Amino acid sequence: MNRNIVLCGVGGQGTVLASKLIAAAAMNKNLPVMSAETIGMAQRGGSVFSHVRYGYNISSPMIANSEADIILGFEPGETVRMLPFLKEGGTVVTSSRAIMPVTATLSGSSYNGDEMITYLREHVENLFVIDPQKACKEIGSLKTLNTLLLGAAVYSGALGLSEEDIKEAIATRLPEKFHELNFKALEYVRKHSE
Repeated sequence: MNRNIVLCGVGGQGTVLASKLIAAAAMNKNLPVMSAETIGMAQRGGSVFSHVRYGYNISSPMIANSEADIILGFEPGETVRMLPFLKEGGTVVTSSRAIMPVTATLSGSSYNGDEMITYLREHVENLFVIDPQKACKEIGSLKTLNTLLLGAAVYSGALGLSEEDIKEAIATRLPEKFHELNFKALEYVRKHSE
């Protein structure tokens, strides 16, 4: 089983941690993993994206255009920017919560992400949109966006990993004080995807 996963967002959203959890979950299953991250101006709200590949006969961590099985988008505009990587019939899991780019803030432009979600709905066959604000009311924290997206990716079937695989990665990679909150986020997604 091989998987090509692109994660994208804005600095500080947990994109890199999510890629590390996917890699850990695959390694726990004794699958070879390769990954690469581009964090650039992440500290200043800039674009962040990661490529995670797991399975056999992988020679490079980078995913070519039209080869991603799944895109995990932490921000709708960033998700649209990464669409060229998605293979035909691939899956997109994205947050509906927009973060205004620095360039839009400086120019006085308005951006709320709705047009990006509309674009995704029109151009992606297998689309799962997570509303983190709604989830936060039940979970109690916005800091679980990465786990919400991972959970949605699990239940989409495109990630190739189970909830138990992700839980094990969380348990082995995150401090214990964060386990319950992240498990609650996985439970939230399971409950809302049945």
